[in-house]
Amino acid sequence: MSLMQCEYRGHVISAAVMEHPGSPTPWAGGCRIADPNGNQTRRLPLPVGHAFMAELDQAQRASIAHGKWLVDQCLDHGRPLFDQAA
Repeated sequence: MSLMQCEYRGHVISAAVMEHPGSPTPWAGGCRIADPNGNQTRRLPLPVGHAFMAELDQAQRASIAHGKWLVDQCLDHGRPLFDQAA
């Protein structure tokens, strides 16, 4: 399986899709985001109502789109991407 990723607004977004064999919609979308400083998020799943898809390519594209939205929320609205635990 190839890894889909892109650079968006200085962040690297990687699709982190998980397979659930035996299901009619076996692909669970999610992403990981790395900022310019090298910090990386945990796997960030898609919202439950949109998380599972029948096609791998569809799940990867949705995962990248979700990652872009999360980066926009961080940069434009100040929502944190990374856990603030110290």
